[in-house]
Amino acid sequence: QVQLVESGGGLVQAGGSLRLSCGVSGRSFSRYTMGWFRQAPGKEREFVTSIGWSDSRIYYADSVKGRFTISRDNAKATVYLQMNSLKPEDTAVYYCAADPRYNYNLPTAYRYWGQGTQVTVST
Repeated sequence: QVQLVESGGGLVQAGGSLRLSCGVSGRSFSRYTMGWFRQAPGKEREFVTSIGWSDSRIYYADSVKGRFTISRDNAKATVYLQMNSLKPEDTAVYYCAADPRYNYNLPTAYRYWGQGTQVTVST
């Protein structure tokens, strides 16, 4: 059984920073591609970023390029999302996901999900 637990969300002013963490329990974390998605009220869940098992493949949504950075620590079975220069439009519930079966940027591809953590960016 694989479990994902996000933490680090909160309220921040525009221009500020937050760092999200996602701890993963279960087998084979180091072999999983990991992704971050977000969902704002009334909107579909959207891709934010993903990282391959060896850090060799990292992708970002255009809306977060240059502001967000994904990283992972396989020894700690944890993936991180550093978010800088936050904007009000970044407000959403952020979800960690693991082990996509196909396209890394599709929510339906991922086998495992965390419960989400709220990020709110005020003006």
